[in-house]
Amino acid sequence: MLQAAAAVAVASRLARGRGRLPPLSPVKAVNARVSVVIPARDEENRIGPCLAAVLADPAVTEVLVVDDESRDGTARLASELGAKVVAGAPPPRGWVGKQWALRQGVRAAGGDVVVTLDADARPAPGLVGAVAAALDGYDLVSVGPAFVCDGVAEQALHASFLATLVYRFGPIGPSAPPPPHRVVANGQCMAFRRTAMLAADGFARIRGHMTDDVALARLLASDGWAVGFLDASGLLEVDMHESVAEVWREWGRSLPLGDVTGPGWQAADLAVVWLTTALPVLRLAAGRPTGLDLGLLAVRLLLAGALRGSYTRPGPGVLLSPLLDPLTALRLTQATLRPVRSWRGRTYPATAAWRRPRPGSAGRAGAR
Repeated sequence: MLQAAAAVAVASRLARGRGRLPPLSPVKAVNARVSVVIPARDEENRIGPCLAAVLADPAVTEVLVVDDESRDGTARLASELGAKVVAGAPPPRGWVGKQWALRQGVRAAGGDVVVTLDADARPAPGLVGAVAAALDGYDLVSVGPAFVCDGVAEQALHASFLATLVYRFGPIGPSAPPPPHRVVANGQCMAFRRTAMLAADGFARIRGHMTDDVALARLLASDGWAVGFLDASGLLEVDMHESVAEVWREWGRSLPLGDVTGPGWQAADLAVVWLTTALPVLRLAAGRPTGLDLGLLAVRLLLAGALRGSYTRPGPGVLLSPLLDPLTALRLTQATLRPVRSWRGRTYPATAAWRRPRPGSAGRAGAR
């Protein structure tokens, strides 16, 4: 009965895909000054392609790299390529480094619109214009990219993790916004109006969250902002990880969304993942699948086929990903029970396992 209830929940979420918004198309020029802000800590080996792309984009007015106390040549490389380098101050007590770097970057920016990018992003021509233009309908926009994965095993594990997001929150680009406490976002690429973000002081209000992107989106949605999560797989590539071990360690660490999700929803999300993805595979391996198990496996294979569009070079790993679903469920459970609060050589003090970002006084009218 529990498995059947979980299957109904998943079916209702997957059904939202019928009303998905179309993927973003390139926009080469916008009627706004656009600042691109890239927070960077020890990114010398990855930031070059990102900078080359945005510096050549005619829609971009300025590119700022906030050097977050890098111990390599990140700042030197960024300056040589033509970006404006903002020397980041050490994070104050209670701040996670990325939020602190982004807040400094937004304050230093001169554009009407700010687009934030991670250093491992590879934007195509027209991406910056597309997300800036999307602000005609939203107050905060983030996008889903196409992922770069090397090798069958890395792609299979990554796709298995990615499937859990779809099972928990539905496909990207929903036509109707979810309630604020179920909003999701991708911090690898976000766009917003600078004055609105300064007024909301969003990064300060999520200063201690490890899951910064979802925390920001849920906070601002609670404030009344229109938050859009759109498909930009044709305009943005991201090479997040260099090995299977890194996918397991780093992406598995963040996907539970434990510091922005209440205990009840965490338990419900884990139950959905275990009952609808892991259990059917385990029963099939034991030679005892039920009819419901076989139906869920068929749905999971259909999703694997749909997820091929989320990868720059989709290979057999995507279709093999359901076989790793029990390991993925185990990793999500482990990360939920033992959250990690370290990143890029910094360890942050432990906080409450879950803290809902508090709404402020800035509503949708203020964001506009």
